[in-house]
Amino acid sequence: MLQTLKSYLNWFDLDWFRYSTFQSYDWIEPLFLYFIPAVPFLFLLRWLIHFRFRKKLEIAFFEGKAIWHWSSILRYIPDIYFALFIIFVLVALARPQLTNERVEQYSEGIDITLVLDVSGSMELKDFKPNRLEAAKEVARNFIQGRSHDRIGLVVFAGDAYSLTPLTTDYDLLRESINDVQLGMIANDGTSIGSALGVAINRMRESEGKSKVCILISDGENTGGNIDPATAAKLAYGFNIKIYTIGIGKDGQIPYTDETGKTSYIQTRLDETNLREIAKAASGTFFRASDKKALNAIFSRINRLEKAKIQESRFRDTRDYYQVYLTWAIICFLLWLVIKNTFLANALED
Repeated sequence: MLQTLKSYLNWFDLDWFRYSTFQSYDWIEPLFLYFIPAVPFLFLLRWLIHFRFRKKLEIAFFEGKAIWHWSSILRYIPDIYFALFIIFVLVALARPQLTNERVEQYSEGIDITLVLDVSGSMELKDFKPNRLEAAKEVARNFIQGRSHDRIGLVVFAGDAYSLTPLTTDYDLLRESINDVQLGMIANDGTSIGSALGVAINRMRESEGKSKVCILISDGENTGGNIDPATAAKLAYGFNIKIYTIGIGKDGQIPYTDETGKTSYIQTRLDETNLREIAKAASGTFFRASDKKALNAIFSRINRLEKAKIQESRFRDTRDYYQVYLTWAIICFLLWLVIKNTFLANALED
């Protein structure tokens, strides 16, 4: 009961007549608003007609001038209330409404595993500062652009290890990527097949709408217990798509040893092996010869593997014509009352 009373009292708040309030409305019948400026004109026209055609009675007054008094203005108060009555009726007829729209977004995230090569050759400096650090930076940027997706991290050299399981804790992922170091795996080499096997084992029971593995490596498979081609077929069997990224340039590449001495070594990327892996697992092979190309590759993968975001919209529409209709009735009642007081002009009305 008290809540209902407060709701009605709220109708008498002067905020209903602010310009900002009228701007916020959706008007269902805005045509009626165009008649509002004509209301004062109608009263002026009424006064002119009345002044022109009213009957005049000749009366002799005493000699002198009539003195104007401010109380003569009070006789216009009934007209003001009647004009407000008409204006509020027009506003009510225009049907002011406010719509509160709530949008809920949700998506079926996809599962992604980053498989990162940390073998000794990732120290080469054809990328600045080296291949590994460039790959880490791009991977962090890739994570930054994801939402609702579970992402995991696998690192490999001669052996392969899962550093982070599939998770939406992106802060944990970034910390794990920051902790990746050259030499963190004692057994050096490039066991691509084993790395893919670890990633597949993490993802095979996933119920994600899409499952993706992104392999970043600069060498050919030189170890491990699983052949890369076999691992790719296994990924295909579990509906896991593999994107392979060959990182590095061919030719003489600068290398700095532990003593700080820089020398040049001859490198050549084994594209054939990486292409076959991607093809067998319904993915794509990319070649990144510099950091800019690596960024472009991740941007393309980001576009290809975007989960669809679905929206649910809820609209709550409320009419507010009752407020202005209430004010119109109040003004009309006040006009009726005032018409029976000394403020009205009985001779003219």
